[in-house]
Amino acid sequence: MPENTPRTAPSARTVGFDLDMTLIDSRPGIKATYEVLSAETGVHIDAELVVSRLGPPLEQELAHWFPDDRIREAGDRYREIYPAHAIAPTLAMPGARAAVRAVQEAGGKAIVVTAKHEPNAKLHLEHLGIEPDAVIGWLWAEAKAEALREHGATVYVGDHVGDVRGARTANALSVAVPTGPCDAAELRAAGADVVLTDLNEFPAWLADYRD
Repeated sequence: MPENTPRTAPSARTVGFDLDMTLIDSRPGIKATYEVLSAETGVHIDAELVVSRLGPPLEQELAHWFPDDRIREAGDRYREIYPAHAIAPTLAMPGARAAVRAVQEAGGKAIVVTAKHEPNAKLHLEHLGIEPDAVIGWLWAEAKAEALREHGATVYVGDHVGDVRGARTANALSVAVPTGPCDAAELRAAGADVVLTDLNEFPAWLADYRD
């Protein structure tokens, strides 16, 4: 190899991250948004129950509260009011910024692949100063494999069994954190290759990981 040819570090890779309850704790903001939606529509929504099971797409959750012919309208309104009520209360999960930086500092790319409405996902990341190389929204579970394959991700980090399924569908290593609705046993049973306590452990794990 010529001396001036760039060399890729052995640890350089593309790593995908889920958003809700992996990189961000969006429960306070989502709860507030559902409470506003409930007040506007007059439909009872148990917002505490909603935030206890984050992960699946919005329409899947709305189907628990609205008849089929109102789900689209309710979803559009939810996304419309979301920025005003959900961005400010949302916090970064412990270790989130350092996890993304660890990938980038190793010469790799960090991407976010989420079921969330993509513009709102970007608002969260900008507000919290988390700077991935790409953000891809509107993908859930196995569908996340589309973006993971497109970007050449070999690792996907998430908190939900749906994230594990997405990683496995993409033939990526599934790294799971039990910081959302799924505990460590559920994540392992779903096929997670690695289960960390939280993202604080991710930089050290990444430094030791070899494909």
